[in-house]
Amino acid sequence: MTGPVVNLWRAGLRAVPDGVWTRTDAEVLILADNELTELPDTIGELTCLRTLDLGHNALTAVPDRIGALTGLSGFLYLHDNRLTALPATLGRLHRLRYLNVGDNPLTELPDSIGDLEQLLELRAQNCRLTALPAALGALSRLRELRLRGNHLTALPAALSGLRALRCLELRDNRLTALPPALAGLPLLRELDLRGNPLAQVPPWLAELPALEKLDLRWTPHPPAPHLVDTLERRGCTVYF
Repeated sequence: MTGPVVNLWRAGLRAVPDGVWTRTDAEVLILADNELTELPDTIGELTCLRTLDLGHNALTAVPDRIGALTGLSGFLYLHDNRLTALPATLGRLHRLRYLNVGDNPLTELPDSIGDLEQLLELRAQNCRLTALPAALGALSRLRELRLRGNHLTALPAALSGLRALRCLELRDNRLTALPPALAGLPLLRELDLRGNPLAQVPPWLAELPALEKLDLRWTPHPPAPHLVDTLERRGCTVYF
């Protein structure tokens, strides 16, 4: 455990060795694929961290002190744990660019997630989300939003604020409609709506100027022929 990288991947850990918390020079900390169930507040002492990987453990909570890691500018991996909530202090990580909280029994995301002003990619797939905070619409730099396999029944119109969004993955949710405001996403290239019980395929999808791939498989109603024709003439591939 020397240098700016502390790598304890698959080390069979049930607790983090005390020596890790003295490594205040560490820029990368990898604790993935262990058997960790909790983290001490001393994690907040590692203020030089740029990347933190806590994926594939058994964590039931993330300490509020994670908000002290304001140097995190790369990745924060929290996927495949047992998290039922995320701390509001997560919103203090203003430099963070990649966040993965997927494969956790989360029922909601904190409003403070909208404060992650540098975020480029958010993954929250295979959770138990029933709704999204309107604050997500403040993530003006976000390029990828992956929400596959949740319990979403509606989307906030505020997502129209995601002006840099390229990929929106909504497969296997419970959406019956989409907010028309999403027609204003100027850079959206991929829209995955597979497996949603949409009451109809919105005609305004033809207004998405950059759309290259639209996936409507396993939805109850086929798209209107003129919608498919309009999109395909623009070079968009439509699956249904």
